[in-house]
Amino acid sequence: MYVTNIETIPGKTIVEHYGLVQGSTVRAKHIGRDLMAGLKNLVGGELKGYTELLGDARKEAVERMKGQASQLGANAVVNVRFATSSVAQGAAELFAYGTAVRVE
Repeated sequence: MYVTNIETIPGKTIVEHYGLVQGSTVRAKHIGRDLMAGLKNLVGGELKGYTELLGDARKEAVERMKGQASQLGANAVVNVRFATSSVAQGAAELFAYGTAVRVE
């Protein structure tokens, strides 16, 4: 399945439009990552535990979005966007959405 953040797939023609598809996941930090992040805040630098957490969440949200598109009969999702929001202290939602289409 093609997934892109632009409105078209270069070299392909959109022949059918299925509408909005989405995928999301809510992830919470765990105590180990919190402790390491707290220490890293003292000296500065990348919070690799959180980077991994968000990377995993992004992959899961995209897979769920692609699954919804596939169920509709799409073979591509265009104009993909990501959003995040805090849903509780220590937990955040990562949301992926786009337009499901069939391309040839």
